Amino acid sequence: MPALPSGSAFELAPDWICEVLSPSTASTDRAVKVPTYARESVGHIWLVDPLLQTLEVLRLDGSSYRLAGVWRGDVVVQCEPFEALPIRLADLWSP
Repeated sequence: MPALPSGSAFELAPDWICEVLSPSTASTDRAVKVPTYARESVGHIWLVDPLLQTLEVLRLDGSSYRLAGVWRGDVVVQCEPFEALPIRLADLWSP
């Protein structure tokens, strides 16, 4: 963010959003929020599903998202937009 706004709201869209899916919200996250994020030009979305132990990475391509990758289990990933940061997915699933 180039400068902290003086008001209580931000008008600049984030570069990245992470949604942790749950059985009660997954359909809303995918069908309502993802199109809203595209409309607002959010560059990347991570959809984390703790029950399936998956990470889906979506990249904005024009007015919609393309799947950049899907990982599951206990692999170490370096994915958009944080390619420089190795993330061990097992750390997301363990209590």
